[in-house]
Amino acid sequence: MGYALSRGKMVCLDSGHFHPTESIADKISSLLLFSDELMLHVSRGVRWDSDHVVILNDELRSIAEEVVRHDFDKRVHIGLDYFDGSINRIAAWTIGARATRLALLAAMLVPFRKIAEMEKKGDFTGRLATLEMVKTLPGNAVWHEYCRRSGVPLDAEWLAPVRAYEKKVLSKRK
Repeated sequence: MGYALSRGKMVCLDSGHFHPTESIADKISSLLLFSDELMLHVSRGVRWDSDHVVILNDELRSIAEEVVRHDFDKRVHIGLDYFDGSINRIAAWTIGARATRLALLAAMLVPFRKIAEMEKKGDFTGRLATLEMVKTLPGNAVWHEYCRRSGVPLDAEWLAPVRAYEKKVLSKRK
């Protein structure tokens, strides 16, 4: 990391290669103090291995919240990993991309400016109450409307065309 920063290179953080109790979300703000941009290789670590299909979990939510909260969307580049030998790549890609977009959308619904104002005023009760209320925001309704407007299938509706493609095309590959 120091080598890359000292030479003006973009650092890449790989979420699947940190200790299970570490989060790359915690490192984003710190690194961007010293670098103009940052690359994230978002994968899902599984025990000793990584590069598994990205899912909507606490780690992904934390990454999305850190990027959105501090308006880092122009400075943080997110690359996703879809390796999982047990499922087809199209399903892996779809699951990972949808999970990441949903995490970013959910982060955009959080009233971070309001929370920051409460912190500045010392209103820690209001901040905590707001953070708790955010947990039950109707993110799924917003997600469904986003999918509808984007002309993409809702929830698991995308699975049937993927399975048809798998049967028609992928099953013929050796």
